[in-house]
Amino acid sequence: MKVKQLRNQAELNGRALRPESLMMSYGFRPEWSENAIKCPIFQTSTFVFSKAEEGKAFFELAYGLRQPEPGEEMGLIYSRLNNPSLEILEDRLTLWDGAEDAAAFASGMAAISTTLLALLRPGDVVLHSEPVYGGTDFFLKNVLPRYGITAEGFSPTLPAPELLACAAALGPKLAMIYVETPANPTNHLVDLDACAAAARRAGSAERPCRVVVDNTFLGPVFQHPLKHGADLVLYSATKFLGGHSDLIAGAALGSKALMKEVRAMRTFMGTMCDPNTGWMLMRSLETLKLRMERAAASARLIADWLRQHPQVTCTYYLGHLEHDAAQYDIYRRQCLSPGSMISFDIRGGEADAFAFLNRLQLIKLAVSLGGTESLAEHPATMTHSDIEPATQRDMGITSSMIRLSIGVEDPHDLMADLDQAFAGVEVPAEAQAQYDAVI
Repeated sequence: MKVKQLRNQAELNGRALRPESLMMSYGFRPEWSENAIKCPIFQTSTFVFSKAEEGKAFFELAYGLRQPEPGEEMGLIYSRLNNPSLEILEDRLTLWDGAEDAAAFASGMAAISTTLLALLRPGDVVLHSEPVYGGTDFFLKNVLPRYGITAEGFSPTLPAPELLACAAALGPKLAMIYVETPANPTNHLVDLDACAAAARRAGSAERPCRVVVDNTFLGPVFQHPLKHGADLVLYSATKFLGGHSDLIAGAALGSKALMKEVRAMRTFMGTMCDPNTGWMLMRSLETLKLRMERAAASARLIADWLRQHPQVTCTYYLGHLEHDAAQYDIYRRQCLSPGSMISFDIRGGEADAFAFLNRLQLIKLAVSLGGTESLAEHPATMTHSDIEPATQRDMGITSSMIRLSIGVEDPHDLMADLDQAFAGVEVPAEAQAQYDAVI
């Protein structure tokens, strides 16, 4: 009954409804809970069985003791396994990416670590793009090796033929290609179609190679990795999905078969999202597209302004790829917007970057991203500080790099704040003269 009801909710007079419309009601009917227009928080640890036979049947499905009968679904047992608040949230999370199934987690790192441990075995190799989020980098290079799993990095700008050769050289040990695109914090793009082709060539029917994509920076509104051959998509739901800097959560999406493995690992690791956070995420999903589009529009104005500033030597922004044919081609095929993340190099080094950051007022000096407020941070000494300096440089992370997450404030107010922060950092006379000539 529930499946049919959900399918009906996704259409209106034969027209498929858009995700931004479905976020208001998909997966929930007011009559299920005293006609409340919003889904309540099911703040409970356990659920009552109507009879003992029902409890037995639910546990048989929960632990895979038998296959479900046609149309049979596992009932509610215990909130570590399932909870109505999370089930409705997960129904809605599938919509933007067109995924068959989704699972919510207690954090982005919970989603990443649980997924990798669910799909990898001792002796496996993970081929991953670099750079990735600092926590992911540490997990790949310092935690997985304890379990006999090796991580091998590759540049996001590696041409497709070389990526194919790299994957082939690893042989049958290659079990996963893990990608973060755009890269954090350089905004480099990874070709997902090339990754999918490399995985198909490296894997086999008995032991497939999976493509797993961290889509936090652009998704799920501006990029859809499953459409480019990815097997699973991961999110730090703390970021744009939550979008208000008031919760910590993560998500994984993909086929029902793969998500069954991920869900099983989540059950035994206890890394699920809690009901209250799930409810807050449902609130945030209602305004996801509005927030992301507003922030992206502001980011475009700010990035163009930064590009001309005399104290900026380089911008790392997806709207500035016209001089890089390979990266622009990926952007054109893969992305729907440049998004709202901007990194730039300030003239000078760490001291100049710190002087700039310390003067910001409207923009807050803090890590994280994708919230309604604008944030600035210094990747080399903050989010990516556990990466060796030489490796940072190889990844394109410099001591002069500053990362901005643009929020929903007025963009001209944000530029005024950036301008006054720049005023506290000395600019070479030659650079100032060139800027004055342009304007």
